[in-house]
Amino acid sequence: MIQQRTNMDWMLRDLAETVPCIRHVIVLSADGLRLAQHGTDPDTADRLAAACAGLQSLANAVGHEFPGGDGRMRLVVIEVGGGFFYLMAAGSRAYLAVLADEGVDAGLVGQRMRDLVARIGEHLTTPVRGSEQIA
Repeated sequence: MIQQRTNMDWMLRDLAETVPCIRHVIVLSADGLRLAQHGTDPDTADRLAAACAGLQSLANAVGHEFPGGDGRMRLVVIEVGGGFFYLMAAGSRAYLAVLADEGVDAGLVGQRMRDLVARIGEHLTTPVRGSEQIA
């Protein structure tokens, strides 16, 4: 797993450095655990990852209200004073989150996030935790 995270780190850095105005890039599990980060400290990344778990759960609940849809969250975008937040499904039970300043090119962020998910999707897949893994 450490080798996978090392490989992921440079890819997260690449996203942050090639799209102007990106502040933070975080990879998290569906249950809100930070798996990797770039551009932020671990405490901030942990808080954002925990918030993302609730957000993806809410988005999935809303998704089930669309007839004919699969009910799965693919992308959530939130605009707030000062910037944007993006949360994208990135494999089975894994998500990619990006915080960006308000001057960011929204189309470029979405495209680069999709490209990153496609390149490293196997690294972003997290197994379901069983009760025997919780200490």
